[in-house]
Amino acid sequence: MIPIPAQVRPVPAADFTIISGTAVSAAPGAQEAVGLLRAATGHPLPERAGAAEINMILDDGDNGDGHGDEGYKITIAADGVTVRAATPAGLFYAAQTLCQLLPARTTLSRSTPPVDGAMPAGGVTLVGGVTLPGGEIVDRPRFAYRGVMLDVARHFWTVGEVERFIDGLAAYKINHLHLHLTDDQGWRLAIESRPRLTEVSGGKGTGVEGAGPGFYTQADYAGLVDYAARRFITVVPEIDMPGHVNAAQVAYGELTASGEPVKARTDTEVGYSSLVADSDETYAFVEDVIREVAALTPGPYLHIGGDEAQATTADDYRAFITRVLPLVAKYGKRAVGWHEITAVELPETAVPQFWWVEPSDEGTARAAANGSKVIMSPADRTYLDMKYTADSPLGLDWAALIDVERAYDWDPAIRLPGVGEQQLLGVEAVLWSETLRTLDDVLTMTFPRLPAIAEIGWSPRATHDWQSLRRRLAGHGPRWAANGIAFHRSPEIDWA
Repeated sequence: MIPIPAQVRPVPAADFTIISGTAVSAAPGAQEAVGLLRAATGHPLPERAGAAEINMILDDGDNGDGHGDEGYKITIAADGVTVRAATPAGLFYAAQTLCQLLPARTTLSRSTPPVDGAMPAGGVTLVGGVTLPGGEIVDRPRFAYRGVMLDVARHFWTVGEVERFIDGLAAYKINHLHLHLTDDQGWRLAIESRPRLTEVSGGKGTGVEGAGPGFYTQADYAGLVDYAARRFITVVPEIDMPGHVNAAQVAYGELTASGEPVKARTDTEVGYSSLVADSDETYAFVEDVIREVAALTPGPYLHIGGDEAQATTADDYRAFITRVLPLVAKYGKRAVGWHEITAVELPETAVPQFWWVEPSDEGTARAAANGSKVIMSPADRTYLDMKYTADSPLGLDWAALIDVERAYDWDPAIRLPGVGEQQLLGVEAVLWSETLRTLDDVLTMTFPRLPAIAEIGWSPRATHDWQSLRRRLAGHGPRWAANGIAFHRSPEIDWA
């Protein structure tokens, strides 16, 4: 199982076999959980109130078992399975665990293979009985925030591609998808009050090397948000500023110091673009964008970027961030920003996201001391766009070569002095897309490192053990292969 549960107690001779007549009694909100089990077992699992063999129960509060908002308790006995959780999210995560207890051979395939948990085309295909090992599992996450960032600005990924990515994340109990929607090379979300952003900077010739055109309409984005929410994943939109704004300045020349549009760029340089910190036009633009993005996003967070603003003076940077943070709050969201935003005194509600490779950062530590919660994303451990090895065909290597063990063998609670367990909101893996061109590229860079990072975010620190993880990862290769999920066959793993 990945992430490994907090407590597992096997009970010999108490296995339960799911057969064609096995029924489910499902609490309200458990539809996605039941769908996962149907896909994984190949059986219809009809719903039956009361006397069912699989019972998914919502407890009133924690019921004394310490479920929390996302935890659960599974009891597998010879006469059936009982799942208890305080929320539908807990039932969903319990179902993901149950799916991993089933043999890989039960994963269904089709001409276009589904991602874990997706229902097969043409209805359910029955297979023989499948057995769950007897025992009890009690589980809950270490951190409330367990995220992955996908860069859709440097290369655009379609709605369908992002949905497949979401399913892969959900299988490992990831609960936040951070979408990097804007950068120098492209603007990927339609803003009705500023239509040229996507008309000019979301179309043909955008993306790194001009190879990744496209954008989401507001309806597309709302659909992605809903798709993720049904898998208990919250979308965190990022509008990067005051740097990384060349695409915006191509579309709207009034955002430049000269008042003239700049030329489009498709290279991978960073740090050359900047909004004008003392311009009223800048803040009118920023407010338009924040207002619309906030209205489209039911989740609590809105990411304002803030990284690599080398073309912005230190004084202008502080002035800009100081004016933008209240705009995020004005539209009902908590601001998240790369850790450079700690150059100003942050409100407690603001969330710095630490990404650098250095082992200390005074600004992030100061923000944590003042009450801000921190997302930990050190580039030398969590950046999925880094190469696995020096000869990896995809990815970069400026932060580190990150094999699977390196992605796993660290503790976010001791990465930065002054930022301990209680100061962390959680952990996020980050996937930039400069070198990626296909969904298989995305998946290959994600798996198997993402499950390793997911375990850091979910499982108790005391359970972390590399030799254990590498053995468990070996059993996931056949699951990924059966579902058409490309992955890196790391030599660290003895693949089944």
